[in-house]
Amino acid sequence: MRRTRIFGTGKAVPAKVVTNRDLEKFVDTSDPWITLRTGIKERRILEEGRTTSDLAAEAGRAALLAAGLPASSLDAIIVCTVTPDSPLPACAVHVQQKLGATCPAFDLAAACAGFIYGLSVADGLCRTGNFQRVLVIGVEVLSRAMIDWSDRNTCVLFGDGAGAVVVGPSPVDDERGILSTHLFADGTQAGALRVPAGGVALPTSPATVAERQHFVKMNGKGVFAHAVRNIARASLTAIEKNGFAPEDVTWVIAHQANLRILEAVAEKTRLPMAKFYLNIHKYGNTSSASIPIALDEAVRDGTVKPGDLLLMSALGAGFSWGSALVRW
Repeated sequence: MRRTRIFGTGKAVPAKVVTNRDLEKFVDTSDPWITLRTGIKERRILEEGRTTSDLAAEAGRAALLAAGLPASSLDAIIVCTVTPDSPLPACAVHVQQKLGATCPAFDLAAACAGFIYGLSVADGLCRTGNFQRVLVIGVEVLSRAMIDWSDRNTCVLFGDGAGAVVVGPSPVDDERGILSTHLFADGTQAGALRVPAGGVALPTSPATVAERQHFVKMNGKGVFAHAVRNIARASLTAIEKNGFAPEDVTWVIAHQANLRILEAVAEKTRLPMAKFYLNIHKYGNTSSASIPIALDEAVRDGTVKPGDLLLMSALGAGFSWGSALVRW
């Protein structure tokens, strides 16, 4: 069976930059406090008048351009997001329309693990032989949809952005591509990172709005512990299942949630921090957009080269987590 390869990458980040110093003006926090605990120095916030699908389409166009393909060649569009333009219809159909594509399009929600889940689904679609080109986009506008800007424990963490890849079957005898993907979930931990209201369990009402139940609620210590343990396990699973050792990995393109999480993962997996591609200081946690944004930057700045062995891993609300190993 032919492998699936990534043929092009792209990203889109808002022009508006909000620094830690900016946050000091309206939240009880400080630049040293945020930097020490997270590694974040600034984040991007989407401008008024633009939507999630606008960012997603921009990243998708960049990925298609890098792959040398028109939107009309796409067989499917997968948009990984928990912050769509609206609850109905899927964000992906807006992206399809903005790109000028005519293929099937659907959303996938796995929070910060969304891109890994989406990449795995795209890999499976291509391996059936019925799909030749699939656009996978991770995109979030958390600043507008889920962030309580009065909560210093969460508002300092997140930013907006989009990243995209075009995947399809590798040429015959090409050893490069997605070697494997590994997906996991643990619903017993669903309460650790959630938005309580706005769904069927707790519909929107004046009371839920007044109680600020439509914003992210997080057990920081619990999320940290599970993220370190599960990202490390998933990373080692991907490496070992393919007959490699940690020292064989060229670059780790991990979810950029918190620098201290990545440092702890590095220690558990015996992967040196020098192998972790980092851009968290510029964008903060962009959830499902995090890995594809980092991948696009690493490819375009020449860090990632043909033949490199890339490890991707992430954990998000659910808990949902996963990993992928890619020969670039």
